[in-house]
Amino acid sequence: MTLSRRDLLLGSASLAAGAAGAQLLGSVPAFAQGASPTFKPEQGASLRVLRWTPFVKGDEDTWLANTKKFSDETGVQVRVDKESWEDIRPKAAVAANVGSGPDIMLVWFDDPFQYPDKLMDVTDIATGFASKYGGYYPGLEGYAKQGDKFIALPLATIGNGILYRDSMIKQAGFSKFPEKTDEFLEMCKALKAKSKPAGFALGKAVGDGNNFAHWIVWSHGGRMVDESGKVVINSPETIKALQYVRELYQTFIPGTESWLDINNNRVFLSGDVSVTANGVSLYYSAKNDPKMAEMAQDIRSTTLPIGPIGQSVELHQTTSAVIFKYSKFPNAARAYLQYMLDKPQMDAWITGSSAYCCPPLKGMIDNPVWTADPVHEPYKRASSTLRPNGYAGPLSYASAATMADYVMVDMVAEAATGQRTPEEAAKRAEQRANRYYRV
Repeated sequence: MTLSRRDLLLGSASLAAGAAGAQLLGSVPAFAQGASPTFKPEQGASLRVLRWTPFVKGDEDTWLANTKKFSDETGVQVRVDKESWEDIRPKAAVAANVGSGPDIMLVWFDDPFQYPDKLMDVTDIATGFASKYGGYYPGLEGYAKQGDKFIALPLATIGNGILYRDSMIKQAGFSKFPEKTDEFLEMCKALKAKSKPAGFALGKAVGDGNNFAHWIVWSHGGRMVDESGKVVINSPETIKALQYVRELYQTFIPGTESWLDINNNRVFLSGDVSVTANGVSLYYSAKNDPKMAEMAQDIRSTTLPIGPIGQSVELHQTTSAVIFKYSKFPNAARAYLQYMLDKPQMDAWITGSSAYCCPPLKGMIDNPVWTADPVHEPYKRASSTLRPNGYAGPLSYASAATMADYVMVDMVAEAATGQRTPEEAAKRAEQRANRYYRV
C-alpha cells in the first residue's frame, strides 16, 4: 500500500485554518468555558504525532487545521505523520518497547492494554471531559480505561455499516435491504446470479476484516470468551456462524480472503460488487468524484443484518489517543490532546469528517452532520452500539493480543474459504486464544 505521507511539519503558512493570532511561547491554550485542567507546555516544546492514514480528506484537513490553531496559540510545533491502518499497531508496539518514537499516537481498539505501563496517566483530562460533556459512551471508555485509571483518551468510533447499490438489489428482486441474516444470504445469492456479487474483507484488515468477522460470530451467539475470561470460542453457536459464512462466501467476488482495508473500497467503486461493509468514506469517494456522480446517487447505507440471536451486534473501528511516558514534553502533549479533544475542535473535526467519525462523549453527539445526508444516519449510532472486541470478558492484554494476532478473523476466513472445516477452524482459534487467555 502507498497511502502514507509523512513528515508534515505544522505551523507553516501553507495550512490556512482561520486560527486566532499566535500567542507567546509557553502560554496555555484556550479551551471551552469551564474545561479543566489546563497544562502549560514546557519551554521550547515540540511534539510528534502519529495517526492513521485518513480515508476522508476532511478528517485530515480539519485535524491539521486544529493542530495549527494549537501551535498558533502555544508556539508548540507539532509534526503529524501518518501510517496505513495495518501499520499503526506494530509501530505503537515498537515505540512502547524501545522507549522512543512519537509523543502521541492514535491507536486501535484495546491496543493500549498491550503496553499500559508505557503510557501516561490521562485520568484528569478524561474525567474533566466526562464531567462537562455528559460522560463517555461505555464502549469507548472501556477501551481507554484500566481499572479506575485512563491510560488513553477516547477519540472516536469509525462507524461500520452496509453500503450498497440500490438499483442492483432491486434488479436482484429485493425492494429493500434485508434485515435478517437468512434473508441477506438469499439476496447475496441473487446478486451473484446477476453478476453483481457482494464482497466483504476476510484478510488481515484492521477495520473491515475485524468488523465483519466479529459480526458473523456474534450475530449467531458465538463469543471469544465468557464473562470470566475463559475461552469459549469453540461452541455450537460459533460452528453455526462458520457454517453460515461458508455458504455466504460462495456468493462473494473472488479474492476477498486477501483484502485489506482499502480493497473493498476499490472493488466497490469499480462497480464489481454491489454490497460491502465500510465506513461512510466509501460513499464520499464516489460522491466527490464527478465521474462517479451516477454511482453516488445509487448508494444507500444501513446497519448489518440481525442474526439468530435477534439483536444488532456490531464491533466498529475504535480509536484512542495515547501519550508515551518517554515523551520529553509531557505537559505539551497533555495540552495538545486536551485542546484537540475539547468540544470546539471535536465539533469541527466530526463535521469535517462527514460522519466518518462518531464522538466518544454523549454531550457531543448532537451535530448537524448526521442529518446532512441520508447516508450518514446509520453511522450516528456507532459510539452507542459498539460491542468491545473482548466481549464478553474484560478488556486486557489477552483481548488485545488475541485481536492483534487476528484469531477471530483467521478463524472466519479459514472456514469461509474451506481451508478448514468449521469445527477445525473453531478448535484452532480456541488453541490460539488460550495462548493469551491463560488461566
